[in-house]
Amino acid sequence: MRQKIIFSGLVITGLIICCLTGCKKKISTADSAFYYWKTTLLLDKPQADLLKGAADNQLYVRLFDVIWDEQKSDVRPNAIISINQDVSQFHIVPVIYITNKTFEKLSPDQTGPLAEKVNKLINEITAQNKISYQRVQIDCDWTTGTKNRYFAFLKTFKELNRKQLEATIRLHQVKYADRTGVPPVDKGLLMFYNMGKISANLKQRNSIYNTTDAAKYVKYLPLYQLPLDIALPLFSWAIQIREGKVIQLYGKIGQQELSDRANFQQTAQSNVYKANKSFYLSGVYIKENDVFKLETVNQKLLDQAAYQLSKHLAHLEKRNIIYYELSTNAAAALKAEDIKEVSAHF
Repeated sequence: MRQKIIFSGLVITGLIICCLTGCKKKISTADSAFYYWKTTLLLDKPQADLLKGAADNQLYVRLFDVIWDEQKSDVRPNAIISINQDVSQFHIVPVIYITNKTFEKLSPDQTGPLAEKVNKLINEITAQNKISYQRVQIDCDWTTGTKNRYFAFLKTFKELNRKQLEATIRLHQVKYADRTGVPPVDKGLLMFYNMGKISANLKQRNSIYNTTDAAKYVKYLPLYQLPLDIALPLFSWAIQIREGKVIQLYGKIGQQELSDRANFQQTAQSNVYKANKSFYLSGVYIKENDVFKLETVNQKLLDQAAYQLSKHLAHLEKRNIIYYELSTNAAAALKAEDIKEVSAHF
């Protein structure tokens, strides 16, 4: 009897120790957020509900692009957002997209004036819409050739804006950081998508995300010299293929359009469709026998991406997981609980 009591005591003690140490489930400290990339900000009720339920109204909003105007041989803002609703309940982070061509064309002494213009326009838009912000994100796919001018722009912008500055980071910029450099910002935003090859090969892996292509990059993450937030894909696109060649990529052609049997027939592959006739679809010319390969992201794929990525990230006390983006059909197909489950990997 005494041996049984001792044994039971040891088991209970072991369970207590296990619960306090190795068996304790990791508690996520990550916050969820969404990107919004359309030129008009006006959320419908499902979008507003998802934003609130999944992300506590954390929204990264693209305010405008900066492009190179060939006719004027100068930079200019493009696609400036129109905010058509009260946004006081949202926690907004301004995002500015700058084309790499802008920095290819600018001379080094023009980066300072560009930083002034960008900062001025951000503050004008946020003031007009009563947006109080604490950080800004700059999105630019810089190269080794534009690195110095882009980084100079970031330094000047940081001095002018005086808020936390973030920059988007592509996977190749992590893998080849010794060549592309690390931007002089407070935090990076790793874009964990668009990693595969867009190909006419119908058996090619999903180019938005797949574990095989992702594996080529994730091992470099622990060495990257910036704290990283994460952007995960929440979109789909259709690859138009004609006579064995890729014609174009369309985000506005999805499952609903391709399932219209008057226009398309599904092939033996569930995500591949063939045009029955020649016609126009939302301004896109589709020729008879054109093939469309639909690449999508669902919760299962998001879960795979989050699990794979989380194992390679350097520790960060507080990380933002930002889903690109709120207005897509892929986002509409998910519930707040789905998003929270994915973010819980971090």
